[in-house]
Formats: sequence, C-alpha cells, structure tokens
Amino acid sequence: MAQKWQRIQKRLRAELGEDVFTSWFGRVELESLEDGCLQVSVPTKFLSKWLRSHYSEHLLKCCSAEFDNVERLEFRVRQPHDAVRMKQQPAGGTAERQPAPAAQPSAARPAVDTRTGCEGFEGSPLDTRFTFESFLVGNANRLAHAAALQVVESAGEETSRYNPLYLHGKVGLGKTHLLHAIAWGVKQRKPNAKLLYLTAERFMYSFAEALQSRGGPAYKDRLRNIDVLLIDDMEFLQGRTFQQEFCHTLNSLIDGGKQVVVAADCVPMQLEGFDARMRSRLAGGLVAELGAMDYDLRHQILKRRVQDKAAEDPGFQIPDAVIDFLASELTEGGRELEGAITRIHAAYKLTAQPVTLETAEHIIADLVRGKEPKRIKIDDILRVVTKHFGVNRSDLLSSRRNRSIVRPRQIGMYLAKSLTSRSLPEIGRRFGGRDHTTVLHAIRKVDELIETDTALREDVEILKRLLRD
Repeated sequence: MAQKWQRIQKRLRAELGEDVFTSWFGRVELESLEDGCLQVSVPTKFLSKWLRSHYSEHLLKCCSAEFDNVERLEFRVRQPHDAVRMKQQPAGGTAERQPAPAAQPSAARPAVDTRTGCEGFEGSPLDTRFTFESFLVGNANRLAHAAALQVVESAGEETSRYNPLYLHGKVGLGKTHLLHAIAWGVKQRKPNAKLLYLTAERFMYSFAEALQSRGGPAYKDRLRNIDVLLIDDMEFLQGRTFQQEFCHTLNSLIDGGKQVVVAADCVPMQLEGFDARMRSRLAGGLVAELGAMDYDLRHQILKRRVQDKAAEDPGFQIPDAVIDFLASELTEGGRELEGAITRIHAAYKLTAQPVTLETAEHIIADLVRGKEPKRIKIDDILRVVTKHFGVNRSDLLSSRRNRSIVRPRQIGMYLAKSLTSRSLPEIGRRFGGRDHTTVLHAIRKVDELIETDTALREDVEILKRLLRD
C-alpha cells in the first residue's frame, strides 16, 4: 500500500503543481482500505473540510487508478498524539528552526500630531495607522471608501456633495478607520481647515463640562464654526439634552456648508432614543454601509497584516494554506483578523516553531469554537434558492431546461455539495431524480462561472450567508 500511495502522491504533485500539493496534500496520510472505502488522515478539521469540498473527486480518481474497487473516500482527523509521532519522523518533516533574531529597533520617527481641535476644543486622538493607504477595499466597503475620499477632496469648498455622510456597520468593519483616514486626509490637503474628531462620549463629556462652568452658549458658538466635524459611535449619544444640542449643531453646520461625518452601528432610522427629526436629518445625506467582509477581503487583510509583522520581524512568514484557513474561519471583522495574526506571531517568537495549519488551528481555537455552522439541509437550500431567484420548487425539480431554471438548479446542487455531506447520487435524487454525473457537471460548471462571472459569484456568496445565518 505504501508504494501505491507514493505513486498517488507523485501523480497529485504532477497534476496539481508543487505549491498546491505541498499546501493541501503534504500532510495527508493513507490509513486503510476496507469495503471500498479508502480512509486517509489529516492533522486538522479545516484541512479535512477543505479537501472534502475541493479535491475529493480528484483524489478519488487518483486512488481508483491504483486500488481496485475504491468507491468512496473518508477523511479522519488525526489526534494530537499522532501529530507528536509525526514530528519525530525525519522523513517529510519540517526541521525545527532556531529562534528568530529579535527585530532591530527602527530609527526614531518624527513626532506626529495626532490631535484634532480648534477654537479651544480638544478632539479625540487619531491613530497614525488608520489612513486611506492602509484601508483595504472590497465589495463590502467600496461605497463607503469612495464617499470618504470625496469628503476629503471637497473639504473647504462652499458646498459638499455628501452632507452629512453617515457610515454604519457592525463592530470591526472599518468605520473608525475611515473617520481617521478622513481626518488625516483633510489635515494634509487643507492644513488650515478647522477639523474636529470626537467620539459621542467625548462630545457628551465636553458639553456637560461647558454647562457646569456656565460656558454653554460660547461652547455652542465655537462648535458651529468647525469646518469638518467627525463623530464616532453615534449610537452612544444618549440623553435628551445632548441629542438636542447635537441636532442643533448638525443643522447649523450643514446649513452653513460645513462637512459632517457620522459613524454608528446601525442605520439612522434604528438609532434608539433619537427623535424623528434628527434621524431624518442624518438619513438626508449619503448613508453608506460597511458590510460583512467576504472571503477575498478577509484574505487581503490577513496578507497585509502578515506583511506588516514581517517588516518588523523579517523571519516571520505564514504559509498560504494557513492564510486560507484563517480567512475561511474568522468572519467577524478586521479586529479579529488582526488579533489572530498577533497571536500567531507571538507564538512564533516565543516557541521558535514554524507556523503550520495545525498550530494555527490550536492558537485560534477559542475564536472558532462556538462558530460551528448549523447543519444545513437540502430542503433549506431548495427553499433559499427558489426564493432568491424567484422560481418555483416544482420547476427546479422538473426536467425543464430553460436557462432561468437551469442556472438556479446548478447553483443549488453546487451549494448542496459545498455545504452538506451528502453524496453526489443523493444530491441528484433530491434534485428531481438526476444522475450523479449531472450533479458533477453542475458543480464544475458553477466552479468555472464563479471565476469569471461577478454577479453569479455574488449570488453564491449571498446564498451561503443566508443559509449559514
């Protein structure tokens, strides 16, 4: 069996290329062959899921060429003590490296003024890392990014195209980053502009302090002379007095042609405790969402964070397979992604061990734990697909060949293979009694179209999100 497995590995390497083979098959081991079931083992659950959904057909084909009567594959996740034994084997293992030398301290940078404020105001501090150059753009944040750039370009002009600009999205999706980027952009483009960046909490504190010192009227007058006002965490602006004062300030600034940018975790109409007039005024400008990051954007962010760490520590690197794993498993937002890279880098520095899929899965286990996707049924897929494309379930399961029916049917089969553990014959039976070769053709067709058809790729991502949520 060992010689046959070596021939299978050689064929996989030749057909898939060295990079793909090393990333996904380098730690796959042959376990047993019994009753037509070939069992292989892998070190992590992620690798098992990835191979099952992306390469099971290819691997089964290669194995069938060497072994008689192989009908199916089974992936087993090796236990930790198995991994220990693997590390003790010299063949095929990764040699332990010496601890990476400590990064040399960089030359002292000139001090950067991170404050905003004028007319006696002291704004909240800015983060020098949060610039337009470091903001990565994807489908989820493209509109918000473009609008923020437009705010900088029109700063100081008599009229602003988008006023107020209202940015909203869940935690960790880049709202604060864009506010800081706007502030840095305005400071660079219009150094004399009166710019003020405040969190809602800072605004309430400064206004309350002004009222206590009986400086309320002067405070209001100074605030309304600001050229660009940036308010973060708007949902935390609580209290009727504070909200009324902000509403008056908002109206005064907008009517005077001054730019206002607000960030919150929800759309204006969902701000709790705000009166209808204020919600309406906030919704009257451009409302731009920073949506959930898709896989491609998460992958970009992870690659950038690894590059940042490598600039500080030249010996640090993370294999592409680990980046793929992190991008697939961590879906909450940018802070979670940055935290994962920070953890992995710390482990690399402290243990002097190379970064592998196995170590990465262990390091971020608490981030992934509890996020196991719900069990998705083919009935769920049929329901969501028919609703999304506006077709009848009976048509989807029928023999009709209209393009408007065929494409949703193929996408449904693709999702059934990607999101469930059902076999090709069973998927075919659930989709109107079709042959497994029809299902396989549909899966390959959708795989091809995802690479070239943006609209279809977005449809598939939306459907996956609906099914997982």
